[in-house]
Amino acid sequence: METLRESLSEKSSSVEAQGNVVRALKASRAAKPEIDAAIELLNKLKLEKSAVEKQLQASIGNGSHNREAFRQNVVNTLERRLFYIPSFKIYGGVAGLFDYGPPGCAVKSNVLSFWRQHFILEENMLEVDCPCVTPEIVLKASGHVDKFTDLMVKDEKKGTCYRADHLLKDYCNEKLEKDLTISAEKAAELKDVLAVMEDFSTEQLGAKIKEYGITAPDTKNPLSDPYPFNLMFQTSIGPSGSSPGYMRPETAQGIFVNFKDLYYYNGRKLPFAAAQIGQAFRNEISPRQGLLRVREFTLAEIEHFVDPENKSHPKFSEVAKLEFLMFPREEQMSGQSAKKFCLGEAVAKGTVNNETLGYFIGRVYLFLVRLGIDKERLRFRQHLANEMAHYAADCWDAEIESSYGWIECVGIADRSAFDLCAHSEKSGVPLVAEEKLAEPKEVEILVITPVKKELGLAFKGNQKNVVESLEAMNEEEAMQMKATMESKGEVEFYVCTLEKNVSIKKNMVSISKKKKKENQRVFTPSVIEPSFGIGRIIYCLYEHCFGTRPSKAGYEQLNVFRFPPLVAPIKCTVFPLVQNQQFEEAAKVISKELASVGISHKIDITGTSIGKRYARTDELGVPLAITVDSDTSVTIRERDSKDQVRVSLKEAASVVSSVTEGKMTWQDVWASFPHHSSAAVDE
Repeated sequence: METLRESLSEKSSSVEAQGNVVRALKASRAAKPEIDAAIELLNKLKLEKSAVEKQLQASIGNGSHNREAFRQNVVNTLERRLFYIPSFKIYGGVAGLFDYGPPGCAVKSNVLSFWRQHFILEENMLEVDCPCVTPEIVLKASGHVDKFTDLMVKDEKKGTCYRADHLLKDYCNEKLEKDLTISAEKAAELKDVLAVMEDFSTEQLGAKIKEYGITAPDTKNPLSDPYPFNLMFQTSIGPSGSSPGYMRPETAQGIFVNFKDLYYYNGRKLPFAAAQIGQAFRNEISPRQGLLRVREFTLAEIEHFVDPENKSHPKFSEVAKLEFLMFPREEQMSGQSAKKFCLGEAVAKGTVNNETLGYFIGRVYLFLVRLGIDKERLRFRQHLANEMAHYAADCWDAEIESSYGWIECVGIADRSAFDLCAHSEKSGVPLVAEEKLAEPKEVEILVITPVKKELGLAFKGNQKNVVESLEAMNEEEAMQMKATMESKGEVEFYVCTLEKNVSIKKNMVSISKKKKKENQRVFTPSVIEPSFGIGRIIYCLYEHCFGTRPSKAGYEQLNVFRFPPLVAPIKCTVFPLVQNQQFEEAAKVISKELASVGISHKIDITGTSIGKRYARTDELGVPLAITVDSDTSVTIRERDSKDQVRVSLKEAASVVSSVTEGKMTWQDVWASFPHHSSAAVDE
């Protein structure tokens, strides 16, 4: 594409130069043959330019058009078959809020059920369920109150709000995809802006919006300078309004604040993991992209607590040989693309920071592929240095390619000890773990002794807050305070629970170090955090499983969701071939047996042709269909191959159960039972 852009730029320059030649010849009243020859060359150059324009348009437009057409077909099918619909539709809907219909609920339930099996049960995790409403102090400690923001701009006349980075991103993509006149240099600049946009400061983002002349999309009015907008929904707890709170923007904080109790519940042993599935809320400025960016969504998060001095994992060998697409930061910085790595080698070379982080990357890969995500359109991208929080040791995102591009669906981060330290400091409750030492060792410990009488006289009702803050100081802070008090007699000290500085005099606190023998090591655990956006995973799954195939007559394309049985909303349909009481009774017997073994199914006794009924259930992603055409035996049809086998009435439910639970493959069934011709009944 860049070669075509360069060629177009050259052709445009040639056309412009030759146009000047023609104008100059006409102005100087040159001979007619000379002017005609110059015009002929100009027309030839214009044709060449037009040919290159068409080539560039095709290379840009086809991919974009095909993606949008595919996406529209998927979304139309999902909404028509009630997988999901806009919330409050009869009132015009609300952007960023969606309802899951019956098949959507079933897919979500199946995904979460497998998540519980794959992570909570197989890894012996502790599951918790915490409230969505969270007191302000908790989110103040975690940093969300001060830093959980996106940059917003306003239409200066209408007041409509837009997310600043989205406007810049849309401008760059629009230019790259639709503007044939931009030079190769300009295209490279726009690509560079897209690559580094997340690292822009407020001022840089505002400067780019002004430089490119970006205006409000709906009105073309000028925009304000960008300013931060906190994405949390604010509320108050209780009728007085004096206790502020927020709807949680993530599910992790409930696990961190319960660390002490969970640690004791686990027999005071590390490592251990706690997990939570629940709703989270983000007041998105201008939500778009359907299920990918919403204001209320389901998260499934794991907090794996581990000794910072030993991040090995006993089960790492189980995933070490996996090979899949990885995108380390070095490859990103040098303009390369993702390539396949062996996970064990990536950890051994230090590309992935440690075994525990690597283990969870491997487990996430296995989870997503088992769900039905195409492994060729799944990559693990390492965060660049400017994307990572200052406290993080390493962070990788599982990104899934969809019609919207690469979408971050799972974040897997080594967050070090930041979260537990932040809550320990704010609450005054030490969130620590202990390790018994084989031999006692002599250590130097910090002793902070507040003089409560002097503090009481100075601070009265605030004495408790000051004492707690003094006792929570780390060694560096305490020794700095001691040095300042010895040289100046007093020091300014910030008390976080009072949110102000107070003056601490030398007679108010004693700070010293003393040696003692310890039988145990006390430390703050590190946290490895895999965080799953369930809605995003499900939408990408819909796209990866969606396809079309011609009807039997060949005059129309039929939609089909090729869900693995694991996540299919309905595992099986039961069709009496014709409306016949004998066949309907046999169908009820099969239905009762399917229900007794927990297989979700549906009986369809409509009078429509069997081919149309197959097409209907294919569009819902149902993997198997039982057709009852006798009271002794039935056919079982598989969705993807459309192959059919003949089984006895008594065997039907157990065969379906074995396939949907993964005990048998369809190939096993095909090899075990007589084949049945589908020519007469399929689409």
